[in-house]
Amino acid sequence: MARVAIYYAPPADDPLTELAGHWLGRDPVTGAPMVQPALFGIEEVTAEPRRYGFHATLKPPMRLAEGRSWVELMTAVRALAAGIAPFDLPRLAVHDLRGFLALRETEPCPALQALADACVEQLDAFRAPPSEAELAARRGAQLTPEQEAMLARWGYPYVFGTWFFHMTLTRRLSDPEKEVFLPAAEAYFAPVLEVPRRVADLCIFTQVGPDASFNIAERVRLRG
Repeated sequence: MARVAIYYAPPADDPLTELAGHWLGRDPVTGAPMVQPALFGIEEVTAEPRRYGFHATLKPPMRLAEGRSWVELMTAVRALAAGIAPFDLPRLAVHDLRGFLALRETEPCPALQALADACVEQLDAFRAPPSEAELAARRGAQLTPEQEAMLARWGYPYVFGTWFFHMTLTRRLSDPEKEVFLPAAEAYFAPVLEVPRRVADLCIFTQVGPDASFNIAERVRLRG
């Protein structure tokens, strides 16, 4: 069954977009393969984030609730975006996130948290409840009590107080893999991480089926 997610992704003309597309090996707009850096094993360690496209999650992937339509969802997304002003994104850096490599902000950004909170809350009426299999898979990650509460209420364990901005670059790495890929990612992304950037739109990503990749379907400008 198809799923939709609301993500942050840098615009097409941001040099980070092309660089990240090559790192992951896929264009998130067309789905076309992209040539990856010449690093042994990079195709395998980026396989999972490649499916999702380069992004930071705002409203996690969801199936539309019964009786809800794509048109209604997009109307709600545009209404939400109309009340939020664009804002500057803090400088990004490569982080080791419990074994995963990801780009994260280098200083707190309340506007990012507020944007994610608004997407989760204001679009929740469009979310179909997760299946028992989906819940079981999430609980396999040994959730904290707070994360379990978020999963029960919002269908995802990492929202509101448990949410954190991150743009995933690899699967969880072993220590020997990290010794290779962490410095490689830092060097690879360094030329574009000093570029100032703004969060100016919401990216709607769609997945047509359970084995399909997520692609960018539409961007909705923030107009507050």
